[in-house]
Amino acid sequence: MRDPTSTTTAEARERLLKAWRGEIVAGKMYELIAARLPEREAGILRRMSAAEASHRERLERRMTELGIPIPAADTVRISSWMRLQARIAPVDRLLAAREAAEDDEVDDLYRRSTGDDATDQLLREIRHEERAHSLAVNEIRSGASADGGPAGELAPPPTPAQQRAQTRIDRIMAREKGWHKSGGSWIGGAIYGANDGLAAVFGIVAGVSGATGGSSFVLTAGIAGAIASALSMATGAYLAERSTSEMAAANVARERMEISERPEEEKEELSLFYQLKGIDEETANRMAEQLARNPDAMLKALAVEEFGGTGDSGDPVQAAVAGGISTGAGAIVPVIPFIFTTGTVAIVLAAAISLVAHFLVGAAKSLVTLRSWWSAGLEMTLAGVIVGGATYLVGLALPT
Repeated sequence: MRDPTSTTTAEARERLLKAWRGEIVAGKMYELIAARLPEREAGILRRMSAAEASHRERLERRMTELGIPIPAADTVRISSWMRLQARIAPVDRLLAAREAAEDDEVDDLYRRSTGDDATDQLLREIRHEERAHSLAVNEIRSGASADGGPAGELAPPPTPAQQRAQTRIDRIMAREKGWHKSGGSWIGGAIYGANDGLAAVFGIVAGVSGATGGSSFVLTAGIAGAIASALSMATGAYLAERSTSEMAAANVARERMEISERPEEEKEELSLFYQLKGIDEETANRMAEQLARNPDAMLKALAVEEFGGTGDSGDPVQAAVAGGISTGAGAIVPVIPFIFTTGTVAIVLAAAISLVAHFLVGAAKSLVTLRSWWSAGLEMTLAGVIVGGATYLVGLALPT
């Protein structure tokens, strides 16, 4: 007869080990994401990482009580791909993925009974705290101030004083149009540049090949298209980044003017921001008064509270160079065979290397989109087949 105790122990063992590994992965991911955030939000994630370490210790104690061997922590690794994603992908997407992982972990590990009461109680306690983590991540994503109590605890409801402060600050802020920079990585821009260049010029090469049978005209059209795509992307990236910089500078300049023209109102506004963090009114007023003695320090504090930063933005030249070079590199791929040959051989080679490049670019995009690399690569390849096939048929139908 099967021993029910052994079944219970096996279920508890499996769930405890899975939860233990999940805590280590979550802690490492929070640390990687925190390195890209302003100090306030980074502090929240670091406290959450510390809470994951606390969960891990509690799980290890229970595993020891059940006689379950505890693996070495360094056996749980984050893949190089995930590390790249943590450094490149938009922070909002990373936090959304982390939030979804927390929810899935809660549903998968902590909802079902293991048959062991003590283990179930521990998992229920951790489940409650993981739900709180999900809420804290959501607050960071929405730009709310989630700073405050220890990681793993739900933020307390606003006090009457905080509610009054919120009402007053909403009235002051109604006349100001806030701005928050949601900048992306130049690496992400480079990946999308390569994607655009490859797709656009592959369509040109396929269309002209269909119309001319792969003659030397394809080389001319392809090189012209690659240069045009690269220059267009470079100028577009430069103007977009410069526009962002100008907008940031305009907001900071407007705030500086308001400090000069309405110092008392701006001081009250800064005090209210501090009160919303839970600082009592007297202390908040004193802090604002101290900062008001140095207009530059006050400007910096207000810019952080209102705009999420002091107006710093990316380098337009860097964005232009990254976008232009990556677009040109992607765009030249379909043209390469026509540098050495023409005709059917060149058409087949161009299609083959272009579709391989489509897959590689699609896989690289998953660093930004957080999708699985193979599905993103196959999707991009399918798009290349559709674009190339359609434009080739159009070329066949056109008079030469």
